[in-house]
Amino acid sequence: MGIISFQGARTKVKKQDNTPIKVSDYMTRNLITFSPKQSVMEVMETLIKNKISGGPVVNERNELLGVISEGDCIKQLNESRYYNMPIDDANVERFMAKDVDTIDGNVSIFDAANKFLESKRRRFPILENGKLVGQISQKDVMKAALEMKGQNWRDV
Repeated sequence: MGIISFQGARTKVKKQDNTPIKVSDYMTRNLITFSPKQSVMEVMETLIKNKISGGPVVNERNELLGVISEGDCIKQLNESRYYNMPIDDANVERFMAKDVDTIDGNVSIFDAANKFLESKRRRFPILENGKLVGQISQKDVMKAALEMKGQNWRDV
């Protein structure tokens, strides 16, 4: 008489994909950008309308020149009040941050998370061949982590 097994049918275990999830997989490609000659008032309207806290400043060749944020706009408001100058005359070029950290779209999402922790920044522009192609935010990194919740992160 043969051996009877009560184990039942085995389902195949899915092999985990250990390919690193890259920044380019989660970056935002459709960005709201600003030009250096644009008025700060127009930037404030755009930030409020689109519920964003800042955006890249690019030239006509889509080369990154800087970033303008809510904080930069607040600085302008404060300055215009202090010097009693009309706010309409202020342009982005004068108030944008020009020293901008970028991140490579090919780095892993974990390297991006580490860079966010080290820099205290909320977003990083991504360039390819000197042109702006996207942006990764802390929220994008969190979305990636939620989608990976079943994986062993040490192997990624």
